[in-house]
Amino acid sequence: MRRPHSRWFGLFWMITFFLFTAASFAVAYYLTSLLYQVLHLNLPAPVVQIINSFVGLIITSSFFRLFSQYFRRQQFNTFQPLIDAMDRIAKGDFSIHLDDNEDDGMLRDLTASINKMAAELGQMENMRQEFVSNVSHEIQSPLTSIRGFAQVLQNDQLAPPERRHYLEIIETESKRLSRLADDLLKLASLESDQVKFETRPYALDKQLRSVVLVCEPQWAEKKLNMEIDLNSLSINADEDLLNQVWLNLLQNSIKFTPIGGTIKVKLQTEGNHAVVSITDNGIGIAPEDQIHIFERFYKADKSRTRSKEGSGLGLSIVKKIINLHGGSIDVVSSPGTGTTFTVSLPLQHMHA
Repeated sequence: MRRPHSRWFGLFWMITFFLFTAASFAVAYYLTSLLYQVLHLNLPAPVVQIINSFVGLIITSSFFRLFSQYFRRQQFNTFQPLIDAMDRIAKGDFSIHLDDNEDDGMLRDLTASINKMAAELGQMENMRQEFVSNVSHEIQSPLTSIRGFAQVLQNDQLAPPERRHYLEIIETESKRLSRLADDLLKLASLESDQVKFETRPYALDKQLRSVVLVCEPQWAEKKLNMEIDLNSLSINADEDLLNQVWLNLLQNSIKFTPIGGTIKVKLQTEGNHAVVSITDNGIGIAPEDQIHIFERFYKADKSRTRSKEGSGLGLSIVKKIINLHGGSIDVVSSPGTGTTFTVSLPLQHMHA
């Protein structure tokens, strides 16, 4: 139960001040009267009153000087745990949890704020460390390949076919590093809200058709069947950013759909939203992985990441771009059956 500490604090000290002031002047009157008797002084009443007032003020001020020093020490002791906690936080130690002060509402609120700040900073630090660890891992893998095959190429006895093969691997891993760097820069730009976000009206259906054509070499190589169902629809959005969304989602479907499989791209209007769905009959995503796939560097199938050359950042970028447009993205999938990514964008800024 919250005590009315702050409400009565001022009144308490006001009464204390007046009572002690009165007591100080009474003591001053008694001491000076005793002094006059001992010294056999018979001073005029105005002079006695002035002396009594002066002595009373000395006694009062001396008491309050001593009391203020004691009060400051007590207040310092009260706030010392908070000061120590802030000092630890400033040094990077976020394992702080102060006990609540039930006697003082102000201290209790301040303690709760420090505990909350420490918890949030600790969570951010864990995310930062995990991010750095993931980046280091993703960079180390292609660098190890490049370094290893570069050493192999120093062998003058290598046959030309082997040499070309190793050079192709080095080129592939270099491109992988370049894509990772590009994705990191893009994600950092999106998360810092420094990305150039420029909207303009354009035909969403034409954009989707263009993305399918751009990816034709990839899906044609795997002999995939592309089923396109696009309603005519214009949208007021950032065309370049959304183009990255469709490219990423379509390329993911192509990667994880077996030879001869089918991918469906559909655009329609549902209520006050434009809905784009990309469906494949590929390997699918396990239920326990679906809740994590939009996290940075998360890869549902660790065994296939090397062959698929993914950075684990693509879907994080996709979700961030869609969030910037006020939309949402959902995934429905089951292992061995396929996956459907559904993007919903609000129509308030769109024109049919």
